[in-house]
Amino acid sequence: MCGIVGLFLKNPALRPSLGRHLSHMLVEMTERGPDSAGIAVYHKPVHGKDSKLTLFHADPHFHWREIGGALGEALKAEVDIETKANHVVMTVSAPDATVRGWLKAHHPEIRIMGYGQVMEVYKDMGLPKQVADRYGLAKMEGTHAIGHTRMATESAVTTEHSHPFTAASDMCLVHNGSLSNHNNLRRWLQHRGHEFETDNDSEVAARYFAQRLSEGASLAEALEAGFKDLDGFYTFTMGTRNGFAVLRDAFACKPAVLAETDDWVAMASEYRSIANLPGADKAKVWAPAPSVVYTWDVQAAA
Repeated sequence: MCGIVGLFLKNPALRPSLGRHLSHMLVEMTERGPDSAGIAVYHKPVHGKDSKLTLFHADPHFHWREIGGALGEALKAEVDIETKANHVVMTVSAPDATVRGWLKAHHPEIRIMGYGQVMEVYKDMGLPKQVADRYGLAKMEGTHAIGHTRMATESAVTTEHSHPFTAASDMCLVHNGSLSNHNNLRRWLQHRGHEFETDNDSEVAARYFAQRLSEGASLAEALEAGFKDLDGFYTFTMGTRNGFAVLRDAFACKPAVLAETDDWVAMASEYRSIANLPGADKAKVWAPAPSVVYTWDVQAAA
């Protein structure tokens, strides 16, 4: 049993309060996931060839500045580092694929939590409130964000096994449920070049959708392909550079609720995470239908 939340802001005036609202939504899902929690926030975009990566190392005194200096010298790039607990946000004047390749070759002990130009990912063990406070979620502005509270059923309770899972630039996924064919899918994806960091079935789902997107599918097409290829019970919420998406399996046995106003769209495993959003009493509220893809886009909302 896990809890999922997502908030997409249509009204730009609400963006300074994105983190505050998502923090409350996440904490309301504590009973569904006391083991660990994670968030992906879409804000502070970089541009051109620049990239930003959220990195993790368990040692709170890890030598991040030395790493940044060596990386900058090797890539002839400018590097900026912002430390947040045992994570850092590293902004580099180079493409994320180049940075990830260098980190993998020279510092495989560093875990890359998220990468792209807009997304930052923070995840850790502990109660949702502890995780939200540790990374200053309430003070984060932005266009949209997703979050997850975890009660482990398929794999270990570690920071690495926490959600969201990142599988492509500015794309991540949170999952409530379990996949029965994840081992077969893992092998299928490995044959296509994917490297896995955990034994979590949710990472398999994230990499599956990333594979479909890399083949040229639109977001909706990639998610719809999952209805055929993913066996199990699931509710997924996916964050992308331009918005987020929600889908449930054909049986829709994992709880989910959507709510929408002129100002925002919210998703949660239970309505109590949505109830205190501004204007929630006037929102359109519904349970997402089985085998239906729901998407929202930042550009369409602008």
